[in-house]
Amino acid sequence: MAEYTEFSIKQPYKTNTKNPVLWIISHAIHRWYFFVMSMAGAIGNALLASVPAILIGRAVNLLSATTAMPPADFRAQLGQYAWLVFGSQALRALLMLVRGFGFEILAQFTERVTRNELYISLLGKNMTFHSLQSIGDIMARATNDVREINMLFSPGVNLVFGSLIFLFMPLFLAPGYHPQLVLLPIIFIILYGVALWRYLLKMNVVSASLRSAFGKLNTRLSESLDGIEIVKGGVQEETEIELFHQNVQAYRDGAVEQGKLEATFIPGLLLEITIALGILHGVILYSQGLIQLGDVIAYSGILSMLGFPTFVSRFAYTRISMGIAGAKRILELINAQNNLDQNVAGVDQKLLGDVTFQNASFAYPDAETNALEDISFSVNRSQTIAIVGQTGYGKTSLVKLINRTYDATDGAVLIDGINVKDWNLETLRKQISIIEQDIFLFSRSIAENIAFGHPESSMDDIIAAAKEAQAHDFITSFAEGYETVVGERGATLSGGQKQRIALARAFLTNPSILILDDSTSAIDSATEDKIQQAIFKAAENRTTFIITHRLSQIRWADRIVVVKKGRLAASGSHEDLLATSEAYRNIFNDAV
Repeated sequence: MAEYTEFSIKQPYKTNTKNPVLWIISHAIHRWYFFVMSMAGAIGNALLASVPAILIGRAVNLLSATTAMPPADFRAQLGQYAWLVFGSQALRALLMLVRGFGFEILAQFTERVTRNELYISLLGKNMTFHSLQSIGDIMARATNDVREINMLFSPGVNLVFGSLIFLFMPLFLAPGYHPQLVLLPIIFIILYGVALWRYLLKMNVVSASLRSAFGKLNTRLSESLDGIEIVKGGVQEETEIELFHQNVQAYRDGAVEQGKLEATFIPGLLLEITIALGILHGVILYSQGLIQLGDVIAYSGILSMLGFPTFVSRFAYTRISMGIAGAKRILELINAQNNLDQNVAGVDQKLLGDVTFQNASFAYPDAETNALEDISFSVNRSQTIAIVGQTGYGKTSLVKLINRTYDATDGAVLIDGINVKDWNLETLRKQISIIEQDIFLFSRSIAENIAFGHPESSMDDIIAAAKEAQAHDFITSFAEGYETVVGERGATLSGGQKQRIALARAFLTNPSILILDDSTSAIDSATEDKIQQAIFKAAENRTTFIITHRLSQIRWADRIVVVKKGRLAASGSHEDLLATSEAYRNIFNDAV
């Protein structure tokens, strides 16, 4: 896993994340006994699969024998062969069940633990990673690619190991009839191996392309559905359909290419030629009196065992190739650079709320210029700071350095005189609440959304927080009250209702530092006064940062910080800035 992580839990074992095959094995090996059980079933299955051919050959030899045998003994011998065939195939069916069961358990276990590792890794990635990563592609990797790992084992590895044992059975059985008869199986295995190797080289490329095309397809679909209001509002349905069709076409082309490779699978032709030559070779040896007629029949039956590895390998190796391609895509996410450390051994104490920016700069990955440049100012505990500036000037990026949503690329941010990087990350974030303009609510009840950051809260505490945020009245107007389940992202609520629930969620955690990122922009004027009172009360005895354009909030701040193009343009009280800062006067005049 990556060297640093924002969030981690104790893993039961370490995994190899350098190579996709070794990564899969490092998970599967912890259920090795199911693999051993399956291999025992596979070996027994292959051995018993040869029994009918061997016994039928002996029966034919018995029928064609020139020596007289009493009819009763003859029938008894044939009956014994018949019962042996029946009993061996019944036992073989049981062993096939054991083989399939073992590999299926191994497949389900590996799918579960690889998905868990991916999920934990995603939770531990910083916001820089998530800001640049497509949700649709992540979902494709977390669902479809992980499922491919399951199918790599069952039916993939299941059929491969079972078929490989079948492949080598003629090498051990054919010499029992005549040493020459081992020649064709040896030639077949060599040619089969070469053809299979070439097939896998081509299939690996096609599989990687197909998995990538599926990720792009899923990404486009996710974006279209997530932004369906924009699509419909802009009357862009046909454009989105066309773009979706292009992605579907790319996925279809990959699937067709895979089908072409499977259709031209050479070992199938090699099998038919081998069986034909094998029968011819057996007949020649029979005509020379070197083997019996029943031996020819038994040998042809043994050669037919090569059919199982030939016909299933096309499907089985494709599944393995797809599984490895999926594992590579999953490891790309797990191994993605993550430069925020959970810092478990860091400072673990209550925040007092003194915040200092020391020449702090920040740049997004691959950006040509810094989003923030050389920011320096200090905030005393319990002060309220209003941060103002034009849209896109870096106000939100600035406050996100405080709780390490982002890390300063130069300079430092201190809380209580301690660099935020030296704090235990969980301790730091639990005592800082951020309410953003774009409120996110989960598809759960209103009570669960309010208590999200403090799940052990009682209903009385939840209601008290809702009342502080002026949310109680509209919540109780719903038929289900606090048990009302909101839609995804709170789609069933108005903007003002979502923001008041977010305020209640922040009040319930009782943070030492409260950050409001234009969080009252969607609140009507009738409710604004009540919300202002709630925010004013919440700001008591805690450090509060308010990103806002509302004059009512700017004026009662202890201090105003003006940000312009990522730099600190001015700082001071409302009256001082009106007198000294042209940038602030422009903002103030625009707001008026």
